[in-house]
Amino acid sequence: MTKQAHKKIFDIGLLSKIFSYARPYKSKFAGSVVLSILLAILSPLRPMLINQTLQHVANAHEGQADLVKDFLIRLTLLQVGILALETILRFLFSYLTSWLGHRVVKDIRVKVFSKILSLNLKQFDKTPIGTLTTRTINDIEAVNDIFSEGLIPIVADMLSILAILAAMFYTNWRLTLVCLIPFPFLILATYYFKESVNKSFSTVRNSIAALNAFVQEHISGMFVIQAFTSEKREYQKFEVINKRHRDANIQAIFAYSVFFPVVEIILAFSMGLLVWFAARNAYHMGTEQALTVTGDVVSFILLLNLLFRPLRMIADKFNVLQMGMVAGERVLLVLDNEDVLEDNVGTLDVKIEGKISFNEVCFEYVQGTPVLKNVSFEVGKGETVAIVGHTGSGKSTIINLVNRLYQHQSGEILIDGRSIESITFHSLRSQIGVVLQDVFLFSGTIFDNVTLRNPDITMEQVVSAAKMIGIHDFIEQLPGAYFYNVMERGGTLSLGQRQLLSFMRALLFNPAILILDEATSSVDSHTEKLIQHAIDVLTQGRTSIVIAHRLSTIRKASQIIVLDKGQIVEKGTHQELIRLGGAYANLQELQEQLQ
Repeated sequence: MTKQAHKKIFDIGLLSKIFSYARPYKSKFAGSVVLSILLAILSPLRPMLINQTLQHVANAHEGQADLVKDFLIRLTLLQVGILALETILRFLFSYLTSWLGHRVVKDIRVKVFSKILSLNLKQFDKTPIGTLTTRTINDIEAVNDIFSEGLIPIVADMLSILAILAAMFYTNWRLTLVCLIPFPFLILATYYFKESVNKSFSTVRNSIAALNAFVQEHISGMFVIQAFTSEKREYQKFEVINKRHRDANIQAIFAYSVFFPVVEIILAFSMGLLVWFAARNAYHMGTEQALTVTGDVVSFILLLNLLFRPLRMIADKFNVLQMGMVAGERVLLVLDNEDVLEDNVGTLDVKIEGKISFNEVCFEYVQGTPVLKNVSFEVGKGETVAIVGHTGSGKSTIINLVNRLYQHQSGEILIDGRSIESITFHSLRSQIGVVLQDVFLFSGTIFDNVTLRNPDITMEQVVSAAKMIGIHDFIEQLPGAYFYNVMERGGTLSLGQRQLLSFMRALLFNPAILILDEATSSVDSHTEKLIQHAIDVLTQGRTSIVIAHRLSTIRKASQIIVLDKGQIVEKGTHQELIRLGGAYANLQELQEQLQ
């Protein structure tokens, strides 16, 4: 861990930000603090009562047996009561801190996921999915440790240590000083333990993020790995990352294996000094004084055990707190990320007719690398415009700008003569249907995937849409029909079947504007006919933007736009562009030669 990161671990501002999420539960937080104070007060009482018992017995005279017996019974009952009270309070303390931690984690996780949903898509272009998964799951879970095992328990332990030390000094300050002689060694051992474990846990955190990102990416790309027989190479890469994770954990385990025996040795040495000093003094005392010293020794043995119990764990808890704060800092980086597309809430429930205008629009994903250069075109209501061009010419970028998945740098995009920025995301996107080449289906039923769990869409509407698209008979043949589980990403269906389901999805939401991104590529001729039928159904009466590799599917388009390196080089109908004999005609000729 770098020095800068080490400083941030104890950043009060960072800690206050994390604890600000506990404000809705301030009564529970205050309760846990009160309980920690009560537990600190109770912790030394029983050893002190034992000391009082032994001293009372030592000072008793003959004929006071009944009084001593009554005293012992009362003291025993008092100790039982204190033990029961301490048990109940410790249970409540543990429960409250865990309850508080899980509540805060739940609230933060909801906020993080909400933030992720609103992030600019550029963030997902440059951030591995596994990394965001780690932030949402593992790192937020580590924040829970700040409450359940970190700061509040540390404060409780510190209060207990102070209370026990106060009791020891009150009982016998000389014995206390003797017992504390080995403590500099304990402080030194604790420091080295903390530093060693802190470094190991930082490596563990980073390796977990790397493991998540690697596994997620390679499971998603398993087809490519197996198709190119890369299993051995990828396995070797995984072994390196996993070995780094293992070594970091083993290093932490080694630190624990050294630290705890060292603490036990220091405790034994402290007790040895206690017994030696008490025995030396008792040798020169009378019987009654010796018994008094014996009472001090017994109580001190108990107090030392109580003192070392939190000391054994406090270094570990400091590391838990540090790791929780490191994780919390990563989570706050997501929450503080301002790279979002700003929604305009001034205009609500705009009814889109479908006229689209691009005026001198420029866009770049990476600053200094233009993707669209002064693009201008217009699509009338109910018209179909087709966009063609070589890969990387900017076709998909245009459709990303229409529904504001990305923000253009200059120029203007108008819908029905209104700036696209003046329309809310919900109003805009709810009236734009999108069918992509790479159809994404979620784990679940066909019904859930085509309705996206919209309660306003009925089964009758779903069946009607399936019949219009021409996929009803196929769905009926599946086990469970419309409740057939398509599995993750629709893996149990073919590409063409997934595309037809995406047409159903678009039809059910009845959009005013339809976007088709290469929807007929990579399918057989029979499926292409079904998809072409679905396109005819969907585009009827709707403004449509169609991106296609197969030029035969766009001959009926009202307008065809030819893009090259982010610029419009040709515009017109199919016949006009063929007569022009330019880029479009060359693409047409090339495709005919390949068929």
